[in-house]
Amino acid sequence: MAYDLTGKIKVIQEPQTFASGFTKREFVVTVEDGKYPQEIALECVQDKVKLLEEFKEGQTVTVSFDIRGREYNGRYFNNLQAWRIRAEETGAPAADDERPPIPDDSEAPADFDDDIPF
Repeated sequence: MAYDLTGKIKVIQEPQTFASGFTKREFVVTVEDGKYPQEIALECVQDKVKLLEEFKEGQTVTVSFDIRGREYNGRYFNNLQAWRIRAEETGAPAADDERPPIPDDSEAPADFDDDIPF
């Protein structure tokens, strides 16, 4: 099952590699949720660890992740495993604002006749 969340990266921790060869890198994203922002801890594992290399703390991102659960010694644990991270464009112009500006009359050729025949 895939989920998405959008927020600002608060913390990016250093990668951890274990004796078994397993590698993970944890990070925290602050999500605005009404009056009380939520700080969501996620992790990238194995080859997905490199996803965090191009991001920095304070950057607004959208993270796609899966929820993973397991049992260990009669206790149950959940992990949020990120598999895609996209930077959010802040202050980007809306699609309508991307069209070229309308030229004014000063840019018209000298022999241009703007007299409408009807």
